[in-house]
Amino acid sequence: MSKIEQTLSIIKPDAVERNLIDEIKNIYTKNNLAIKDSKKIHITKEEAAEFYKVHQSKPFYNDLCTYLSSSPIVVIILEGEDAVSKNRKIMGSTNPKDAEEKTIRKLYGISIDKNSVHGSDSVENAKKEIKFFFKN
Repeated sequence: MSKIEQTLSIIKPDAVERNLIDEIKNIYTKNNLAIKDSKKIHITKEEAAEFYKVHQSKPFYNDLCTYLSSSPIVVIILEGEDAVSKNRKIMGSTNPKDAEEKTIRKLYGISIDKNSVHGSDSVENAKKEIKFFFKN
């Protein structure tokens, strides 16, 4: 049985710079993910480092933090049935070259680093990530 979940999506700097916010939001809503909240922000490198702490030991960590803080991003709370897995499917593979046709990363991703969107990978992480950006 499917359940209503919330997940976090980030429209990354490369997609914001190319004015793809509305196109990406439309993909979510067409796939029955409701946009519960959304805001455009510019985070610091320190905030990006805190957000991506789980990747701290990985070689791409520093570049990832630099990139996410390089210009504005849009953070979105998505809600719907099985929102976490549905959003991961809609986003496509991390590397746009490997992503399935019509996924966000296949349509808009430039490279493995500039892949246009982030999405929570579990319900637990979604809760943490939402709290990180939407401190209600």
